[in-house]
Amino acid sequence: MNAPSPQDASDNQHELWKITLGELDEKMGVKILEESVERVVATMPVEGNRQSFGLLHGGASLAVGEAVGSWAAVIHASTMGKTAVGVDVSATHHRSAREGQVTITATPIHLGGTLTTHEVLITNEAGQRLCTLRITNLLMKRKN
Repeated sequence: MNAPSPQDASDNQHELWKITLGELDEKMGVKILEESVERVVATMPVEGNRQSFGLLHGGASLAVGEAVGSWAAVIHASTMGKTAVGVDVSATHHRSAREGQVTITATPIHLGGTLTTHEVLITNEAGQRLCTLRITNLLMKRKN
């Protein structure tokens, strides 16, 4: 992830960090739909992200969920001229998917000055919950 850059230190305002896809995100076919402090929404195809039994791979769900939750944390951190690093992620898989597209939505549970926690929901095209993740990120000073 790219670090946020300060807009103007004299007025204590900071530019919001904009999401940049990483190599894995691109290989998984992730597309960003929304990005703000309040909500980050992305999509990902099931095709190309299935395990050997033809189901959406649980590791793919965790990878995309962690990415979207971390992006949400970095956007919040950028409002303070900071960045974020993940310190904990957990997930519960509720149902499987064989085809179509999933939507990944991160919303804040806690937005602090030191820690953030986000809930990340992965749903299918019918709006059914496939996976619920919780991710906690540590907010830190950016290294120049």
